[in-house]
Amino acid sequence: MKLFCLVLLLAFTFSSGESLAQDNMPPHIKESITYPVLDFHPWVGVVPVVNPAMTYDSNLDYKVALDLYGKVKDSTAINPAILEVARTYNLSIANGVPAEKIHLAAVIHGGLVQAILKEEDYLTNYGLPNPNLIALKALEEVGVEFYVCGQSMAFYNLKTENITPIVKMAISAKTTFIMLDQMGYSYLNVSDD
Repeated sequence: MKLFCLVLLLAFTFSSGESLAQDNMPPHIKESITYPVLDFHPWVGVVPVVNPAMTYDSNLDYKVALDLYGKVKDSTAINPAILEVARTYNLSIANGVPAEKIHLAAVIHGGLVQAILKEEDYLTNYGLPNPNLIALKALEEVGVEFYVCGQSMAFYNLKTENITPIVKMAISAKTTFIMLDQMGYSYLNVSDD
């Protein structure tokens, strides 16, 4: 009986994980999810909220420093932290924030530097095209600025010529967050590691 329960639990776990990996979302979300601007992946959509608290304030500029770190866990998919940058943008637009008031700076460090490799370097490392480049380009087009930690790049033996030109090399993630804080950006961790 214990073995049967274990097999049943494992089967449920793998089928649930498979469902999420295939970007299937629950029907109740599919019915209401919207894509105000960015729509390059199902999980960058947002769900409208009726009569929300903390709505858009026209006196504010929305400056957010997003922390992106971790590893490339699935080389065939857009990294979840990058998807969260897009959701942050879409949530702002859905809440009535004009595009010119949204200032997002995404800071990439740690093993996630592998996600920003140029196509040829990604092909060499993973044997397939870099799925993150589509997302990075779409985010760049709406004004998101990307910075990569120079210390992480050195640790992974990468140089500027190995990464997409969409991302700018910084001294370090730490100094970038300090500078962005001094410039009035709020810190937001969107990584799942």
